[in-house]
Amino acid sequence: MSPSSAASPSARGRRGVSREDGARPNGAAENASRPNGGEPFLSVRGLAKSFGDHTVLRDIDLTVERGDVVALIGPSGSGKTTILRCLIGLEEPDAGVIRFSGAEGVAEPVSVDFSERVSPRERRRREADLQRATAMVFQQYNLFPHRTVLQNVIEGPILVQKRNREEAKAEALDLLARVGLRDKADAYPHELSGGQQQRVGIVRALALRPALLLFDEPTSALDPELVGDVLRVIRELAEQGWTMLIVTHELQFARQVASQVVFMDQGVVVESGAASEVLGRPAQARTQQFVRRLTHPGE
Repeated sequence: MSPSSAASPSARGRRGVSREDGARPNGAAENASRPNGGEPFLSVRGLAKSFGDHTVLRDIDLTVERGDVVALIGPSGSGKTTILRCLIGLEEPDAGVIRFSGAEGVAEPVSVDFSERVSPRERRRREADLQRATAMVFQQYNLFPHRTVLQNVIEGPILVQKRNREEAKAEALDLLARVGLRDKADAYPHELSGGQQQRVGIVRALALRPALLLFDEPTSALDPELVGDVLRVIRELAEQGWTMLIVTHELQFARQVASQVVFMDQGVVVESGAASEVLGRPAQARTQQFVRRLTHPGE
């Protein structure tokens, strides 16, 4: 099986989390050969967003290749989460272009220019195309408290994607087994630890068979003892070639799994590049200061 076909969203969806085809981590092989006439998997250009008089994002450019793991780091309020929310359609940018080169069930390519005047119906159609390609793991889990773990996982595939119930249930149980939670399928969220709830959140996202996984500080709400289990699952996904954007303050984890690190401050990209460079030898003084404060607290 070629690297390109091995990393297709449809192949991932059929097999769940695990991949048995020997695919490379972080998309190294696929980056050398882009589909769709040489277009990157995801391209963000000139993204801008304000809330009233407060500017959150200023002219953000971002390129993500298929199989990349991109870590977004920076102080609180720098705009990292807003980027994720714009990509999945939870926030509408004031300006900028999001161009997605295609995924299962999505026309190729999909491009949304938020500066362009289009009808509300056309805008909703384009954004829906982008949303079908993405899934998000939230900081606070966002599980439905009145539904079981299994019901939480299968709701999206059945109600949104109109998939067969038995197929969705079988895939959900397989995914739960792969993260060690098969025996919690009939439990309710309040019966789980924070780490278990977050792993359910990851399974819920995977069950949608997305091309792009978005993580918004997935460990920040967890007790320190529970962080390792969640990071282990994310690391396995990176090793299996999933394309991911991860907002995180876990710099050591970012160094281990990210193919690219983007440091943001005050709504702009200050520095970006390979994890070893941005976290090991940052070029910008502000990046140096941020990394030093997180890796040597108290100095």
